[in-house]
Amino acid sequence: MTGIEQLQQIIDQTDNIVFFGGAGVSTESGIPDFRSVDGLYHQKYDFPPETILSHTFFVRQTKEFYRFYRDKMLVLDAEPNAAHRKLAELETCGKLKAVVTQNIDGLHQRAGSKKVLELHGSIHRNYCQRCHKSYSGEALQKLFEEGQDVPHCTCGSVIKPDVVLYEEGLDSRTMRESISCISEADVLIIGGTSLAVYPAAGLIDYFNGRHLVVINMAPTPRDRQADLLIQEKIGAVLGALHV
Repeated sequence: MTGIEQLQQIIDQTDNIVFFGGAGVSTESGIPDFRSVDGLYHQKYDFPPETILSHTFFVRQTKEFYRFYRDKMLVLDAEPNAAHRKLAELETCGKLKAVVTQNIDGLHQRAGSKKVLELHGSIHRNYCQRCHKSYSGEALQKLFEEGQDVPHCTCGSVIKPDVVLYEEGLDSRTMRESISCISEADVLIIGGTSLAVYPAAGLIDYFNGRHLVVINMAPTPRDRQADLLIQEKIGAVLGALHV
């Protein structure tokens, strides 16, 4: 029996699945990840991405932060792939209870998923640091196109993306919901993540259900604990499933 056939069997036998995903879920939509051979960490910039995407850098070198953010993070035209679409289908038919994602691209919602817990925020939400006025990703992009290197609110203050930067804490409500969903799940499917970023990766410790499934091209720290390990592209794996 192939890995996909085993996964199909697991899914057929439960209606309490949670999916925990990372950047690898969106690479098939053309969004670069961080740690693969051609990921953002291996590209050449004046500063490494983990420095640029820190709270300190945002405050001290806001223009340089936004140069990187606009070029590499603000991806508004990507389309959901087979993985996003299949997860939305699994939710619609009552099998998938939640998507817990480290991604900030909003592709799960675009594919039709309703219960999406965004651990690291979203490029589609931005806010003024002074008056808290909200701006969509498209509104932010328009400010860039109008010539603003650093986007400013109508009140004059700097706009900040609602994404969790290094040195910033994760949203406590999102964390609580994620812990609740994972701890109550019968099946946890981990996909497209190296499980190297904490505290997000630590949420896996709360799972005590029946089946832990890992779908990732590269090894992860949870491979030995997995009941099923599939080292293939997640879009191909999930896309092959029948709902």
